[in-house]
Amino acid sequence: MSLALYRRYRPETFAEVIGQEHVTGPLQQALRNNRVNHAYLFSGPRGCGKTTSARILARCLNCEQGPTPTPCGVCQSCTDLARGGPGSIDVIEIDAASHGGVDDTRDLREKAFFAPASSRYKIYIIDEAHMVSTAGFNALLKVVEEPPEHLKFIFATTEPEKVIGTIRSRTHHYPFRLVPPGTLRDYLAEVCGREEIRVEDTVYPLVVRAGAGSVRDSMSVMDQLLAGAADQGVTYAMATSLLGYTDAGLLDEVVDAFAAQDGATVFGIVDRVIEGGHDPRRFVADLLERLRDLVILSAVPDAGEKGIIDAPADRIALMEQQAAKFGPAELSRAADIVNTGLTEMRGATSPRLQLELICARVMLPGAYDDERSTQARLDRLERRGAFAGGHEVTAPPVTIASAPAPVLEAAPVRHQPLQQQAPAAPAQAAAPAPSAPASASASAPAPAQQPAAAPVQGGGAPRGAWPVPRSVPAAGGAPAADSAPPTAP
Repeated sequence: MSLALYRRYRPETFAEVIGQEHVTGPLQQALRNNRVNHAYLFSGPRGCGKTTSARILARCLNCEQGPTPTPCGVCQSCTDLARGGPGSIDVIEIDAASHGGVDDTRDLREKAFFAPASSRYKIYIIDEAHMVSTAGFNALLKVVEEPPEHLKFIFATTEPEKVIGTIRSRTHHYPFRLVPPGTLRDYLAEVCGREEIRVEDTVYPLVVRAGAGSVRDSMSVMDQLLAGAADQGVTYAMATSLLGYTDAGLLDEVVDAFAAQDGATVFGIVDRVIEGGHDPRRFVADLLERLRDLVILSAVPDAGEKGIIDAPADRIALMEQQAAKFGPAELSRAADIVNTGLTEMRGATSPRLQLELICARVMLPGAYDDERSTQARLDRLERRGAFAGGHEVTAPPVTIASAPAPVLEAAPVRHQPLQQQAPAAPAQAAAPAPSAPASASASAPAPAQQPAAAPVQGGGAPRGAWPVPRSVPAAGGAPAADSAPPTAP
């Protein structure tokens, strides 16, 4: 029976550890300077090399030529701790998940003071150290603080904050990180080359994404694919079907349908996803990943050359064409809607309905009055030619604003009761008043010569709708206010 891929290719030296140069470099220098601490704390995500680095450090310390940053690999200690070796009696690995009680810690403390059997140091590698109880840590505190010369501790944990502060303060803490996608892809390609199994280039991004930066998880996924490979090797179709990812062709179709506002195609794709037994949440996650790539390509045209997007050259060229069909605001809004929908789909009773609503929101920016929707509509207008050379076409607004018909038609209706009194004014003007000056009567213009009615701001009556002669006296026999001014005596 063959070993698992991650066990078969477990690193045996610090030089073989990938993506952790910020840890392996200082450790090697400490070994060269012979300034090795008595206790170390390795923390970081799962599968990034914490326990493996602890074993390598133990080999470096107990090598016959050591302490050395490069173990010889031929002495008894190196062969015992090598990949697939029987192990060393002086290097004890403890799983704190099942041996984290106070009794286990007391037993460890009693055995720790005995000298090593055949090696230079007795080394305790405590994995999942955050599972040690508080009482267990307190029982271990004294021996960690002042250990014998032959004793070394290496704690490995994914949650360093759960290790009590009195223990952390007595260790050298080295935080491990997730491996970058580019580094992990090259390593997987090297491993597949050693296995002499053909793997398509489009498969590696899927494996890296499934591994999420963990070397062990990525190796486990690749091991599964290699185990089921046929004569043609690991193909893209096989990887997508086995890992549950959405086919890139389906994502291309839905993105093109979004750009063309083709609702029939979009909802047809949704039906194909559901009827094909695919997980709607996985489809939305893959769609969000594609929109992320389009947003980056829209902002950074050479993102593929810079390594920001991990995809083959032909796939990047196709995504560049898709990004050109959208405006920046459209892509940003679509990504926000899909991201919000992906969060809302957690625990949804009807995933299909939720997926259809997400697609409807992406295609209908006019149904929302927020700023992003407005910018998305402007992007579409620019692509359709409504903006010529970057200047807005202002003809429709000018035509609408200069049409006076609604104002003129509303004026007679609004003042109809007042116009019924207009004929009384000329009748009074026919009989001259005795007290009115003759000059004022002669200078009064005829009603027929009044200017045409014009609308007055503020809702007042239009001028000229009911002419009032200037010869009409005001109340009390005094001349009207608008009569001609008297001449100087």
